[in-house]
Amino acid sequence: MNDKGIAHLEKESGSPIYLLRGKMVLPEGLAQDGLLAWTEGKIIYAGSPEGLPSSIRNQAVSVPVPDGGVIVPGFIDIHVHGGYGEDFMDASQEVLDKITSFHSTQGTTAMLATSMTAPKDRLDRVLAEVDRYRSKLMPYAQLEGVHLEGPFFSPKWPGAQNPEHIVLPNVSWLAEWEKEYPGLIRQVTLAPEREGALEVIAWLRQQRITAALGHTDATYEEVERAIEAGLHHAVHTYNAMTPLHHRNPGAAGAVLSDSRISAEVIADGIHVHPAAISILAQLKQSADQLVLITDAMSAAGLEDGEYKIGDLPVIVKEGVARLKDGGALAGSTLTMIRGFRYLVQDVGMSLSATSRAASLTPARLLGIDHRTGSLAAGKQADIVLLNQKLGIEGVWIKGRMIGG
Repeated sequence: MNDKGIAHLEKESGSPIYLLRGKMVLPEGLAQDGLLAWTEGKIIYAGSPEGLPSSIRNQAVSVPVPDGGVIVPGFIDIHVHGGYGEDFMDASQEVLDKITSFHSTQGTTAMLATSMTAPKDRLDRVLAEVDRYRSKLMPYAQLEGVHLEGPFFSPKWPGAQNPEHIVLPNVSWLAEWEKEYPGLIRQVTLAPEREGALEVIAWLRQQRITAALGHTDATYEEVERAIEAGLHHAVHTYNAMTPLHHRNPGAAGAVLSDSRISAEVIADGIHVHPAAISILAQLKQSADQLVLITDAMSAAGLEDGEYKIGDLPVIVKEGVARLKDGGALAGSTLTMIRGFRYLVQDVGMSLSATSRAASLTPARLLGIDHRTGSLAAGKQADIVLLNQKLGIEGVWIKGRMIGG
């Protein structure tokens, strides 16, 4: 907000103004002493403390920041299946409240409801429920739409998806859903080598829906053809795709080497070795193409035990989720704050680079970076306050403190 806007606010706004001051990740980098001010759910100032008029600062409510704390934009998780005992495939008002409430306490301020490979009628129901939920005031992490992970996969790489429901890519299904729920589907994951995939990718590009590769047996060359058709994203990089070999780069090699494709990573120390994450980060973070995700399933936030992902039984032991039948990794129990901490403390990424992977880059992918994803005047007050050990101290969504 410019000086004129601040003066207007000072004269006419009766709403309280809140301040956070401390180490802060701003769009231009890490500020050792920054000041953030917001009111009525919007950021009105983000920058050096000297830039905010004292008349505004004097009437504002200062929020305590712990010694060594850091202020970052709210996290945006574009690949998450559930949490706290609930799965997006069982979507209802109560289920969606429970999932978004739990993840909001972990720093997530926006997310995509991610589906599983399932029969069309079940996917119809998930879309209808999420659309209904979004039509009302959402009190916790904001559902920005749906990520359809499947059912257009390779039967050779089902991962924790039920292979009985895998089908060929189908434009008519997607066109029907887009007509019924315009703008609801934000990302579709598919195997680009499958019959009909290039047609679907081109259609998704026309609709400005992210076309992502995943659960794929594609060769390097097949991925390159898909990129030409409009594919520009990869889900849970390295997992459920043909691996990198020095004479056969595979899908992983295409993701690593092609600057046109952004890449998700599950930073839990289980799905991907920290050295492999470091390689990916070095190739992608300079172009803001690295995206932190959780791929969290219903057990996130709960104890070890037996759960389900979609309609498949899962055993969680020592926090690791695996299919009961076959032992394949079945999503994760990760949260965004744990992934954020892992990238900084175990992979060695900077706070600024990690923040971009957790917030600004996914916001850009979703086309919502004009209103969230960074701490800047005019954007939603989606804020996470961390302590020195990168634990959660406070979360604000549209200026409202979660749990407060």
